[in-house]
Amino acid sequence: MTKSSELMTLTLGASSSFEAYTQTVSSIPMLSAEEEKGLAERLHQHGDLEAARQLIMSHLRFVVHIARSYSGYGLPVSDLVQEGNIGLMKAVKRFDPSVGVRLVSFAVHWIKAEIHEYVLKNWRIVKIATTKAQRKLFFNLRKSKKHLGWFSQDEVKHVAESLGVAEHEVREMESRMSNYDMPFDAPEGDDDQAYTAPAYYLEDKSSDLASQVQDQQSGDMAHDQLHAALRTLDERSQDIIQARWLAQSKMTLQELAERYQVSAERVRQLEKNAMKKLQAAMS
Repeated sequence: MTKSSELMTLTLGASSSFEAYTQTVSSIPMLSAEEEKGLAERLHQHGDLEAARQLIMSHLRFVVHIARSYSGYGLPVSDLVQEGNIGLMKAVKRFDPSVGVRLVSFAVHWIKAEIHEYVLKNWRIVKIATTKAQRKLFFNLRKSKKHLGWFSQDEVKHVAESLGVAEHEVREMESRMSNYDMPFDAPEGDDDQAYTAPAYYLEDKSSDLASQVQDQQSGDMAHDQLHAALRTLDERSQDIIQARWLAQSKMTLQELAERYQVSAERVRQLEKNAMKKLQAAMS
């Protein structure tokens, strides 16, 4: 019982379609009460996996019957059966024959619990029910409706009282179940289509990844070219260019004149000549 994947393989067999699977499980003989109790005792007392397999196989048709009752949620029945089979395996593992009930009565809770969890996770992209009250409403609200359209106030009150939930929770779940998923990038329709996919109005026209990469590469190349050109200058010219153009706190001509003990005009000439050399080197 610890290797649920192996047991799942046994339950599904080699059937290539759901109809073939249902025919196969329907042909498996049902167990009598005495046979079921004997197998359950072998499993419960001795961990007999063969007994577990027989218990599971004989109840697979019951899982199919339950799964088909959830077909109205738009999910593949074969997937619902798979989930129900997992619940059946869990029930067989926990079944105690000394309690005096049949396995089918004990297993129904586990089978439905697994199917419920699967439906809630896959019915919508956004999870529709998270609290206990919401789960109860989700699986009972549609069967409570006697007509199309929204509940009247009297109907809301009746459903709330019968399910033991607040009236506002009935309204909230009715609203959630009336909505539908909207694709993020659905193609635009004609002028009569009211829905516009978020991909069209959330698009950032100013952000182009290809252009950003190209600009980054161009900037890196220009940076490398500048530093290569700077290395062709003499030390003093490099210092003047760095101090006048590249430093965070730029120096004036007069400050550089005082550093090199020359006139400001001489510094300007050196700067001009250095810039010409840089342009020539980078071109």
